[in-house]
Amino acid sequence: MLLRRLGPVEPGYGPLEPAELPQPVPGPGEVLVRVATCGVCHTELDEIEGRTPPPDLPVIPGHQVVGRVEERGPEARRFESGDRVGIGWIHSACGRCGFCRRGEENLCPDFRATGRDANGGYAEYLTVPQEFAVPIPGAFSDAEAAPLLCAGAIGYRSLRLAGAFTRLGLTGFGASGHLVLKMVRHRQPGAEVYVFARSAAERAFALELGAGWAGDTDDTPPAPLDAIIDTTPAWRPVVAALAALRPGGRLVINAIRKEEADKTALLALDYPFHLWLEKEVKSVANVTRRDIVEFLGLAAEIPLRPEVTEYRLADANRALVELKQRRIRGAKVLVVNGD
Repeated sequence: MLLRRLGPVEPGYGPLEPAELPQPVPGPGEVLVRVATCGVCHTELDEIEGRTPPPDLPVIPGHQVVGRVEERGPEARRFESGDRVGIGWIHSACGRCGFCRRGEENLCPDFRATGRDANGGYAEYLTVPQEFAVPIPGAFSDAEAAPLLCAGAIGYRSLRLAGAFTRLGLTGFGASGHLVLKMVRHRQPGAEVYVFARSAAERAFALELGAGWAGDTDDTPPAPLDAIIDTTPAWRPVVAALAALRPGGRLVINAIRKEEADKTALLALDYPFHLWLEKEVKSVANVTRRDIVEFLGLAAEIPLRPEVTEYRLADANRALVELKQRRIRGAKVLVVNGD
């Protein structure tokens, strides 16, 4: 599915169009992957609607890709033909800068994103440098594995950045939030998780998965929180989350962009009430290969199985509209050549 122009994702408008393209050819050190499934992420909305626009159009979106190695380019020896691999948001990094040498390739100035800076997984085939493809544990089906590559991996990174906590808040409860809740219940069964979500269905889903409390975005939780992870596209939940933190608490913002139209919410920020007493705000930038590999191992150990709604590749526009309308339960996945 090809993105040729930027614009709002809304009912009756199909930003993505079917297109017949030549099968890509893997270059030196690259592999050609036959796509089985590809997760649908809010970042695709940010790309299509121009909040994090692709540098060049047209482009094929999609960065939660599961498939099988079809062909190896020159000098590509890491995988065999038929191996099942995953490709996340990180398509490549330079490998030479100080960030890359410290294992912080997510901050590399030459970071390239799958489905934005390079063609992604809303297609039958794609190519990727072999170092940035990862093996998929056998515990997961193709559809289950897809959201683990972004929603799960970025949730894992967010959880690490949140630091130590007894009470954790999750504001926004989509694909990433529900996986973080499952991780916390496995790794810290004594921790309390409080969920903030606009949708009554999302709040009910959170309680079903074991949240200790669920309320609307502006509701006051039963107790101040040690840390909160925000996965929403808006500013208003950020201000509300700061009010819910204890002194010295930390807010981790897991979003590529925030919506410009919602900036007025920041005018409600009151320094003594929202930020004083050494509260911290930290952002999440991309993921590293280490995040993906470590998280997949943890997910297989739990085992952590995401809730998945499947769509045909031809229905990608419908999946995006439903995601924007917050018709969410778990993760959305396009089935291309899946099991």
